[in-house]
Amino acid sequence: MDALYISIRKHILPLAARVFVARRNYARLAEVGRLETPKVSGRYETGQLILHRVFGYRGVVLFPWLARVYDRDLPNRRDGDEEPASGVGKEVRGRTHTFYQVLIDQRDCPYIRAQTEAVTFLGNQESSRSLYAIPGLDYVAHEDIIPYVSAEKAPLNHELFDKFLAHNPKGDPPFSAQETLKAWQNKNHPWLELSDVHKETTENIRVTVIPFYMGCRESHSSSVYWWRYCIRLENLGSLSVQLRERHWRIFSLSGTLETVRGRGVVGQEPALTRTLPAFQYSSHVSLQAPSGHMWGTFRMEREDGYTFDCRIPPFSLESKPDSGAEASPPDTI
Repeated sequence: MDALYISIRKHILPLAARVFVARRNYARLAEVGRLETPKVSGRYETGQLILHRVFGYRGVVLFPWLARVYDRDLPNRRDGDEEPASGVGKEVRGRTHTFYQVLIDQRDCPYIRAQTEAVTFLGNQESSRSLYAIPGLDYVAHEDIIPYVSAEKAPLNHELFDKFLAHNPKGDPPFSAQETLKAWQNKNHPWLELSDVHKETTENIRVTVIPFYMGCRESHSSSVYWWRYCIRLENLGSLSVQLRERHWRIFSLSGTLETVRGRGVVGQEPALTRTLPAFQYSSHVSLQAPSGHMWGTFRMEREDGYTFDCRIPPFSLESKPDSGAEASPPDTI
């Protein structure tokens, strides 16, 4: 395929602030590699260099996950479907789909509308019990991957790249997993594993939610279970829309129902425009029970003044074998 310049196709790579080198009245483009044909079937292997189709960053595949995708926009089918999701959304059947754990090029992080430092868990690593944050890590759906071959000597800038992957010039892809990556995945598997993905579209705004179990913080009198959830909002229409408010309902297996309202998300009121149609963030929630579920709405305001509630698809919060970690809790909701 054509040579890849980091500034091509603004809807794929909105990184003009970095990749154009201003010289009075002209700019210089930086070639980074050659695009490959995306795979319609099969999966990408560890070491595959990728571009994110929506957010435009460069990355590398660490390993794949199989997830059950519960899409409320699709009609239910019978053949090849998974069992309905437990707890909430029982009328929606899950389709098995491939997602990938990806390292993000740190040079691109300042220019993408997605949190790149929010993969957190309460890990019991050796004798240390604390909150861990993994920088520059993302979960990417198969259809959001554009593979490419790099023209750079150092194809990815990330502190874990050389620790996790070894250059194998005769391989396809030309990078392979080192033992450190395999050991890291095995050790942190419970906190990294992606299992369920939930999607729903309202008024051309698609909301995708991926929940992750983080661990349990125990005291002498109680146990507090923590989850991280990643949310992506994407504008599929032609009119700009801005998120104004959030409204959450959080149900715990202990029988409590909590309502949370607030302005924006993570301190922002992101606008979803034709040139920047997507925004992704992560937040956290805790329960004093090993399971529960969440659902809610985002209050959206369109550029023509029309306001509406965008549904957040309900999703289950399920715990896993406990790590016994104790940590200062992250901010919630």
